[in-house]
Amino acid sequence: MLKEKAGVLAGEIWTALNGTEGLTQKQIKKAAKIKADKEFFLALGWLLREDKVSTSEIDGELFVRLS
Repeated sequence: MLKEKAGVLAGEIWTALNGTEGLTQKQIKKAAKIKADKEFFLALGWLLREDKVSTSEIDGELFVRLS
């Protein structure tokens, strides 16, 4: 069940990032309608493991872009 949820949320994050130069964690959560940080990081971990995204820190904020 958790694996399925992670995959669905990862898809939502990927969709939010598609066509952008990257977004902050806050922007992604809003665009993907993800409320909880744990759900965000669960999906982000999935995408990182699959080499679909890269992350950096800009002005103290997590910034994510498609790879």
